Amino acid sequence: MSVGTHFKSRRSDASLFVQVGEEALKPWRELAKLSPKALQAAQRSAINKTLGWLRTHVSRAVSREEQIAVRAVRERLRIRGAKGAAAKGELWFGINALPASKTGRPRQTAAGVTVGKRSYRGAFYQRVYGADPDIWIRTHSPHFRAQNYPDLQRGGGNLDGSMVGRFPVAKAKISLEGVRPHFQRWVAQAEQRLLELLRQEATYELHKLMGNAR
Repeated sequence: MSVGTHFKSRRSDASLFVQVGEEALKPWRELAKLSPKALQAAQRSAINKTLGWLRTHVSRAVSREEQIAVRAVRERLRIRGAKGAAAKGELWFGINALPASKTGRPRQTAAGVTVGKRSYRGAFYQRVYGADPDIWIRTHSPHFRAQNYPDLQRGGGNLDGSMVGRFPVAKAKISLEGVRPHFQRWVAQAEQRLLELLRQEATYELHKLMGNAR
């Protein structure tokens, strides 16, 4: 049953919108008659709890599928909760390529750099551009592999501006494009969770009203 929850995908990010539709509110018509504000409060609480639940499960799923730390994924997720009379919340997900150095603790070896379960042969970990060290490789290195440096594949340019100078380098990053096909599944799971929480929150508001009446 669709309750209005949906997603919107863009080039470098996506949003999962959690929303209570009219169909989901039909069982609570009596509550709406007794107190429209109570039903609005139940909707907001259910939406915001669903967003928190969704953030936890999306971050775990992406971490498991992409083999990167949960912490690194959670930093890409932002919640914009339902407020006031609005019956809609948003989970924003930045899915542009993630710097490999942010997914674990980089370790320099004689062969290159390792971080988590990934190895970057021929790479080095040090500060080149910006204030912090990162994982880099010279683009003319025999160990350079374009799939490990996805920003280079966008029209031949580099989003870090690091292809300038005498020794052009590229930053190791992890593409998150693989998460896009899962958005529809996450929306379906969020809808189911939202309906469960709406039932709990609306029941709670109804019990409050009945208690106040007594």
